[in-house]
Amino acid sequence: MIQLKTMLNCIDNSGAAVVECVNVLKKKRPATVDDLTPGDRIVVVVQKQRNFGPDSSSNSGIANKVRRGDIRHAVVVRAKKEIQRPDGSLIKFDDNACVLVNKSGDPIGTRMNGVVGSELRGKKWSKILSLAPMHV
Repeated sequence: MIQLKTMLNCIDNSGAAVVECVNVLKKKRPATVDDLTPGDRIVVVVQKQRNFGPDSSSNSGIANKVRRGDIRHAVVVRAKKEIQRPDGSLIKFDDNACVLVNKSGDPIGTRMNGVVGSELRGKKWSKILSLAPMHV
């Protein structure tokens, strides 16, 4: 179940580890607790940065693309709330997770850590699906 002011794990390598949802974009009606599903676009604030190790500041090629306190757009890729698929099966994940995207909808990170929901395909997020190691 995702609601406003909820913490989500960020599963890309953009530099964010935990983000907080502050707004929902492009919903036909006001968002409630049960509205968000994989594929929905949200506005988040970065709460925790990911550490890439002590050598990340040197010339290792890995850099944080976002910092703590940044306001970014994101796409929900996993939700604890059960959702029913068209074939009748129910799917439920262990955590709430998202991927940071820029204003045009391209992912900020270049790699994903973990599975994503197949519902992204129907909502035109094929770039995220192609970066993910597995989708369920």
